[in-house]
Amino acid sequence: MLRTLCRAGGAVLKSSQRTVPRLWVTPAQQRWASNLPMNTVVLFVPQQEAWVVERMGRFHRILEPGLNILIPILDRIRYVQSLKEIVIDIPEQSAVSLDNVTLQIDGVLYLRILDPFKASYGVEDPEYAVTQLAQTTMRSELGKLTLDKVFRERESLNSNIVHSINQASDEWGIRCLRYEIKDIQVPPRVKESMQMQVEAERRKRATVLESEGTREAAINVAEGHKQAQILASEGEKVEQINKAAGEAQAVLAKAEAKAKAIRLLSEALAEQNGNAAASLSVAEQYVSAFSNLAKESNTVLLPSNTGDVSGMVTQAMTIYSTLSKPMLKVDSIKTKPEEPSEEPPVQSTSAH
Repeated sequence: MLRTLCRAGGAVLKSSQRTVPRLWVTPAQQRWASNLPMNTVVLFVPQQEAWVVERMGRFHRILEPGLNILIPILDRIRYVQSLKEIVIDIPEQSAVSLDNVTLQIDGVLYLRILDPFKASYGVEDPEYAVTQLAQTTMRSELGKLTLDKVFRERESLNSNIVHSINQASDEWGIRCLRYEIKDIQVPPRVKESMQMQVEAERRKRATVLESEGTREAAINVAEGHKQAQILASEGEKVEQINKAAGEAQAVLAKAEAKAKAIRLLSEALAEQNGNAAASLSVAEQYVSAFSNLAKESNTVLLPSNTGDVSGMVTQAMTIYSTLSKPMLKVDSIKTKPEEPSEEPPVQSTSAH
């Protein structure tokens, strides 16, 4: 019984479709009608598809994926919408940029149907409408940019086209996911000028990089000389400080040695027979001095009594005794308390 009803409904549906005049059907309706399934009462809707059903010429409902039952003659499947992502190839077209350069540009549009009801009744042919909208939007967006910005801001251009398409296609139940520009062709003369510009830019970049390298090298050399001079001056400074410290220590050592020698000499002179030892030392130095007179200079000054060594020693000892008496007197004054003396001070005379 069910099979008989299905066959009867299919026959009635086919006869009703044949009776529709050809002049009343648009190309879009013919394309949709060629892919429409027949009403066989029991229908199985595939996943990611939406079948729009009309009852007596009026929208009734949208069939969900799975098992569905329709009433013959009354219900008719009017539209089949795919809910998958659809890829549409945008044909190549000419567009004029802001700097009056004619470009040949094409692209690819990715969209998806979100509302099957709006996609069926909001626009006659959704694919054709979105294609025309993408072309007009692409021309208007390219007219806002110069040629250089078209290549540099390609991503922003794609996003602007998608935003403009979504504003218009919202009433159609279609959502544009993304738009990609496939190819941009420029006139041959413009391409040659762009090539020359690129070569000039590369030469400029190479010259700038070379000059920067020369500058960096000069700076490095100058910094090296500066550091070398600083290190040399610091080394010289340290050397002079060390030399001065060494000379100071040498002077102190010599002074301490000389003071120690004088102290030992004074102690030796204070002992018994100290004067005789001093006379011997003076005689030895006198003879040694005369032996070196002619070694350092050609001019020699000699005393009148050069051969009288004993006289020279006597004279040296007289000078020594004359200088030592005041020192002994000062030492005695420091050791004894001061006493009033009635005798006048005795003046000592020294023989020259």
